[in-house]
Amino acid sequence: MNRNPLRWPLVGLLLLILLELARVYLIMPMPGSQLDTAADLSRVGVAYWLHQYGPWVRAMLLLLLITPVFNAYTKPLKRGSRWLITGLIGVYAIVFYMVNQKMMADHMFLQPVTKRLVPMSQNKIPSNKLVLGILENGEARAYPLQLIGYHHQVRDTVGGKPILVTYCTVCRTGRVFDPVVNGKPVTFRLVGMDHFNAMFEDDSTGSWWRQATGEAIMGPLRGTALTELTARQMTLAEWVAEHPTTLVMQPDPAFREEIDSLATYDTGVRRGKLTRRDSASWKPKSWVVGLLDGKAAKAVDWNELVNKRVVNTVVGRQPVAVALAPDQQTFRTFNRLVNSRLLTFKPAANGELVDKETGTVWTKTGLAVSGTLVGQQLAPVQAYQEFWHSWQSFHPTTTH
Repeated sequence: MNRNPLRWPLVGLLLLILLELARVYLIMPMPGSQLDTAADLSRVGVAYWLHQYGPWVRAMLLLLLITPVFNAYTKPLKRGSRWLITGLIGVYAIVFYMVNQKMMADHMFLQPVTKRLVPMSQNKIPSNKLVLGILENGEARAYPLQLIGYHHQVRDTVGGKPILVTYCTVCRTGRVFDPVVNGKPVTFRLVGMDHFNAMFEDDSTGSWWRQATGEAIMGPLRGTALTELTARQMTLAEWVAEHPTTLVMQPDPAFREEIDSLATYDTGVRRGKLTRRDSASWKPKSWVVGLLDGKAAKAVDWNELVNKRVVNTVVGRQPVAVALAPDQQTFRTFNRLVNSRLLTFKPAANGELVDKETGTVWTKTGLAVSGTLVGQQLAPVQAYQEFWHSWQSFHPTTTH
């Protein structure tokens, strides 16, 4: 019978190291860790189990290792064997520290220490920067992508309503949610990634939520979805033109370096593999405008939009016009039905639109200013600019 005193200390320490590495590998963008389909939750399920029960497994392994490690240091061993065990203990200590203090998502991307929103008279954000604009109960606020892209989430109250502003730079997904679940306000922390999309954990049940869809995919609230609020992505200049009394979020000086690293994110010229843009169409990192109508989904190629300036399309049963502003960054989406009449739009000067059916001229905000339909207002449609891989992953039945 082999009574090698090295066996169990070595096996136990290796298991501890693998346990810690698995906890971070499964929910962070590491080679091969995010390549399954969005419908397959087995990897996330393992990660969730490790998150819930990993500390108990760790404690049990450490208790079981006490006697074998003691014996390894007290019994005669080959030269260098104790150094091997000591080295593995050191490796485990380093891995434990790195995983739990440096590599977990909420330790890498921190919340603002000082959250400051100011009127335009005090604003320092350049007018050509992209923002997520929110309008609630007559109050407007703008959150620059460069800022929320680092923080991933910002809690605020707009027009007396609590909101959760979220952004994932790897998916280019901006979403705003009502952070109230089953009648109770919930606080979220960034826990990792699910299919390259930011994933949050609520503080009340420990459920895990997808940022792109607002759906809980693990935990007691699995299948529950947060209520999404209307948000519009556009340049600050365009948002201010529509909402001159808006407040604008300012950079937190505590994170100047992290925020500066995203200075070119808006325009897609970053070189990072996860956040760069593919200039060709229908590549994983190509930009698309995503549209939804119930369960139906449609993606509009950003390059086509830039070339045509207006794209007339249909998603589900809803006819939609996607229009690009002269700044080449702001897009607006409208329902093409006016008084039960289907219209087809083409671009005009200064970002205006003209419908082919009546020749009516429409402002870039969708108001008819001359022609047969003067005074009519096009109904806005919620739309999203994001990477093609993200839209396709979370809307697998999408058409384009």
